[in-house]
Amino acid sequence: MKIFDTMQRRKVEFVPIEPGKVRMYVCGPTVYNLIHIGNARPMIVFDTFRRYLEYKGYEVNYVSNFTDVDDKIIKAANEQGVDPSVISERYIAECKKDMADMNIEPATTHPQATKEIAGMIDMIQALIDRGHAYVAEDGTVYFDVSSDPGYGKLSHKNMDEMMSGLRELKVSGEEQKKNPSDFVLWKPKKEGEPYWDSPWCKGRPGWHIECSEMSKKYLGETIDIHAGGEDLIFPHHENEIAQSECASGRPFCNYWMHNGFLNINNKKMSKSEGNFFTVRDITAQYDPMVLRLFILSAQYRTPLNFSKELMDQAKASYERILNCTDKLTELLAKAEGETLTAEEEAEKQKIEGFIHDFEDAMEDDNNTANAESAVYEIVRTANAASDGHSTKAWVAYLLDVIYKLCDGVLGVRTQRKSASLDEEVEALIAERQAARKAKNFQRADEIRAQLTDMGIILEDTREGVKWKKA
Repeated sequence: MKIFDTMQRRKVEFVPIEPGKVRMYVCGPTVYNLIHIGNARPMIVFDTFRRYLEYKGYEVNYVSNFTDVDDKIIKAANEQGVDPSVISERYIAECKKDMADMNIEPATTHPQATKEIAGMIDMIQALIDRGHAYVAEDGTVYFDVSSDPGYGKLSHKNMDEMMSGLRELKVSGEEQKKNPSDFVLWKPKKEGEPYWDSPWCKGRPGWHIECSEMSKKYLGETIDIHAGGEDLIFPHHENEIAQSECASGRPFCNYWMHNGFLNINNKKMSKSEGNFFTVRDITAQYDPMVLRLFILSAQYRTPLNFSKELMDQAKASYERILNCTDKLTELLAKAEGETLTAEEEAEKQKIEGFIHDFEDAMEDDNNTANAESAVYEIVRTANAASDGHSTKAWVAYLLDVIYKLCDGVLGVRTQRKSASLDEEVEALIAERQAARKAKNFQRADEIRAQLTDMGIILEDTREGVKWKKA
């Protein structure tokens, strides 16, 4: 398997630290609002890569964090007059709903920064003790970039030129830095901000130290793969390397994977341009699987342009897959014959060739675009089996192949959504009402929580319990 390693700037053979096991960290969102489709790209592409690793038999320890302390979260909390944790917990829950809609598997661990403060303080102290960090007069702790001769190796920036260019800059509040490029590990509290006790001052961690600590705690000091958007290469991932390696004295990560940007109609997505879309905006118009199929239609490192025309193409492609599995499922119920015919054996050889193409694409740096093309060839061949003359064995084989590659690896569901959601919700509400009447409040609360996870909001009215979609 080849991976394009950002640090080496080339495709290299993937060899895990421990045979059969992969330790993978993916930077997650900052939870101050609903996630946007730019957030969705790394979530989907690296979820797909994880799925392929599991398809190949690897045991994957997949960690993706939630940044739940941040200036934007604090700003939103102050505007709404609530504790920042109210904002972060609300949008973690909303993010998980969107992830479930997009069929993104939950991570092995979803750590939250605010729950890992003690470990961050220990790592910062280790950096101070090793001479890689210093404490300013106001209690701010800075990482001393000049203490790390390897700094810049991921982004390939020339640090001498960078330092020279920064020396003339006078940034308010940063006069205590030894070097202009030194970055914050711990900062003093400000009015209206959450804070924690530390040996240096009451305050909160810098952004970069959060991922270093969470990666170390849940995956170990050296991990196989670290992934995220290309906008994180510098300074975030560069700083993670510096902190982690200077604190432990060991290599931090063996392979770096970064996805390209997602643009809207060939323009950068931004609220000021009026082209900012949340995942909810798009899934209100298209099935979430269409969004997933669209995002996987380009190799992850290339820029991806979002447009209605391209989404409509993805929608048509998804409909072809669904039509195929519909026909095969219907045929399976009435087909006979437990052994393939000679003609079907020949066709099976074609399918195995397409499976080989699919795996070759995924082995070539997670090339989901070519993997999708192989799936469409399988669908085209499978459609010929819906003429009513195929054996049960052949139809079952085709359905199994499509399921393993689409549902299993690409994460694209091949079964149409049930049209009976209303009936399911009404049945759960009736069960909840019966539980309340029997004073089984624990069960009633469990059902409410289940409905909430389904995106259903209950409202108690004079006419009885009513519900609506969130």
